[in-house]
Amino acid sequence: MSPTSRPRRNRMRGKEAPEKQPALTKTRAKKRPAPRAPSPFQGPPMEQLRRWFASKGWTPYAFQEEAWAAYARGESGLIHVPTGAGKTYAAYLGPLADVAERNQKGLQVLYLTPLRAVSRDVEQALLEPLLALDTDLEVESRTGDTPSSVRQRQRERLPQVLITTPESLSLLLAQEQAAENFASLRAIIVDEWHELLASKRGTQVELALARLRRFAPDVRIWALSATLANLDQAARTVVGTERTPTLVSADLQRPVDVETLVPEQVDTFPWAGHLGFTMLPRVADWLDPNQSTLLFTNTRSQAERWFEGLRYLRPEWEHLLALHHGSIDREERERVEGGLKDGSLRLVVCTSSLDLGVDFGPVERVIQIGSPKGIGRTLQRAGRSAHRPGATCRILFVPTHALELVEMAAARDAIARREVEPRTPLSKPLDVLAQHLVTCALGGGFTREALRDEIRTATSYAGLTDEEFEWTLALVREGGPTLRAYPEFRRVVEHEGRFRVTDARLARLHRLNIGTISSDASVQLRYWSGGNLGTVEESYVSRLKPGDTFLFAGRRLEFSRFKDMTAYVKPAKAKATQTPRWGGSRLPLSTSLASAMRRTLEAARQGDVTRDEIAAAWPILDAQARLSRIPGDGGCLAESCHTRDGYHLFLYPFEGRLVHEGLAALLALRLTRLQKATFSLSVNDYGMELLTPTPFPFEEALRPALFTRERLVEDILESVNLSELARRQFRDIARVAGLVMPGLPGARKSTRQVQASAALLYDVFVKYDPDNLLLRQARREVLEQQFEQGRLARTLERLEASPVEFVHVHRPSPLAFPLVIERISASVSNESLLDRVERLKERWSQADARPA
Repeated sequence: MSPTSRPRRNRMRGKEAPEKQPALTKTRAKKRPAPRAPSPFQGPPMEQLRRWFASKGWTPYAFQEEAWAAYARGESGLIHVPTGAGKTYAAYLGPLADVAERNQKGLQVLYLTPLRAVSRDVEQALLEPLLALDTDLEVESRTGDTPSSVRQRQRERLPQVLITTPESLSLLLAQEQAAENFASLRAIIVDEWHELLASKRGTQVELALARLRRFAPDVRIWALSATLANLDQAARTVVGTERTPTLVSADLQRPVDVETLVPEQVDTFPWAGHLGFTMLPRVADWLDPNQSTLLFTNTRSQAERWFEGLRYLRPEWEHLLALHHGSIDREERERVEGGLKDGSLRLVVCTSSLDLGVDFGPVERVIQIGSPKGIGRTLQRAGRSAHRPGATCRILFVPTHALELVEMAAARDAIARREVEPRTPLSKPLDVLAQHLVTCALGGGFTREALRDEIRTATSYAGLTDEEFEWTLALVREGGPTLRAYPEFRRVVEHEGRFRVTDARLARLHRLNIGTISSDASVQLRYWSGGNLGTVEESYVSRLKPGDTFLFAGRRLEFSRFKDMTAYVKPAKAKATQTPRWGGSRLPLSTSLASAMRRTLEAARQGDVTRDEIAAAWPILDAQARLSRIPGDGGCLAESCHTRDGYHLFLYPFEGRLVHEGLAALLALRLTRLQKATFSLSVNDYGMELLTPTPFPFEEALRPALFTRERLVEDILESVNLSELARRQFRDIARVAGLVMPGLPGARKSTRQVQASAALLYDVFVKYDPDNLLLRQARREVLEQQFEQGRLARTLERLEASPVEFVHVHRPSPLAFPLVIERISASVSNESLLDRVERLKERWSQADARPA
């Protein structure tokens, strides 16, 4: 697009809505649209759209022309360009011209988005080009937020263009007339493909796309993404095994301006969170209420605390400041999103709920509180600022502990090198397949051979064996060999070679529980006086006592009671004593950021302190160098010392928390084979601590053979309580596979009841069906998700080939200090963690002051 002078609202943005389109909205809502005025853009539909494009002051990019031409040739593939460059219209205008020219009824274009909140913006963006066409096309959304009246109408007749989510698409596929509804489909657009690709939601989409290719053999599929490294694999996964994908990309780099807000001073005894709110006044001073800014945090609890802190520190910003995360009530989230778009809200503290899709034109700057932990995530969040082609993205890093300064310097380096993490699709998860089989049985039924062949066109299931398919089919027919006596597991029935669901109650249960996102059950949070606040995890509410006060949605609340899966609260007069902590929010260090961090430390080791972050962190690194050594990129630093707690080994691979959890357990097992010992383990993103009460020859033990990959899986299985971990993982697998369900509305089961049902099934399978494929999947997912098995193997290969740099220290070094704090924070004491930390610092400072 050529830069021209035009109002801000007319700039092309992939999901920008026109400010006012009452006529379009009104026309779309009617069954019989009113006559339209003739379009001023004459000619065939694609020419009309080009003239409309030009009327906006836009000139198509080469990648947009390429995408339109590829669609016209009947090709499918992936469009990969930076955020804000116009991916949506690159993928949409070709199908729109095709649909307008044919002017047929029925669903023609399906637009799939991972977030239902994004669908409102997408709908407006897809409506705008209709101004150019002499046709009455309907564009509608169908998500969990769509009114029931609209969903009912869509059951009878779908619009020509439909925006939906993976879960809602599966619901549509579960309708009896699914084949008829989708037979007219000509194009599918999958937005934010990187967000779906490496998850079970992505696998669910793959299976759905395979089904749609069967219903509409000529349908063209295009995925959109801005932050992917493995482009060929991502493209092949979205189009399936029977097509050759086309990759459309462009060298349209959006500059990323990274700045770090360095603390005025750092503590040479760093520990996670120790900077905390000491950075709040500096952030407040940096903020400009005249410049719209998003303040991203990695957790919802952190967002709550920073919002409360800013509101307390700058009460004059109350009307400009807001909070946004996924647990807040939908109406409040929509109010915040609307305020960002119209400029009435200028400062929003948020989580990943605003990472994707939604286009907030006025936003000029982004703040990241704490380390982003990944390069793709950093680029995605930075791209929320100045969301337009060629504009510079601006992001400010705010460290929450001093060692994050090194992470932030490393992130800056990795961004400059464009080292984005790859997203790898999952390999044939059978729980997702089981759910899909029931969906297909509801959606008109299926025959064995046809569905098996169809499923194998999904890339993740290309290697599905006949035995695995038959086993999964038996699971949904009768619960497998161990559950066939129970009628509730006979979900699919075969009649004359066709498989269907005949039990109305089981059909309703399946439709209510379609989806692959597994998490702690959420309960409604409501005022006694009425009014929704949002949702919070049941596990958190179950720990509250009447009278406890907490922060939620920027409000101080007092807990009253928990009844019928609803937590009732009232405004609190006293100061909040806690903030809800949601599970699963500790992000591990990504592969790209971990590699960049080792490079950054190597540069510091060589004396390079030219970067602001390293200069600010130098007191810590200098203390590390004096007491031990700064870790390098060519080997692995190991430290040993003796304190009143026992004999310590500290090892720093810099591979992320999950890898270190598996590696610490593995090394502890292998060390005990050399000499009998008992170890306490502590890990973080940088390294691990192994503590034993008796002397141990660590230096002699740290030989290359200790890091061998031989018998890796067997040793991991022996080193951890895999049975208990697999039992927990099986809960989610059993829910996705449909073996346990929360129940019907008005009779929902609590999380404890669902977990008990899953645990009972797990024990039955272990005892009577030990070769059950879902048990194998649970063990495999534990190894990959809990310990990142593939990454762990690569780490062992690196450690086996690299020398271990062993140093004896007289007390734990600055790098070791956070590991010590991690361990003592998990122990029970009537002394506060801060008091215990201060006592340790004083003791070790005195030790440092003694003459050698």
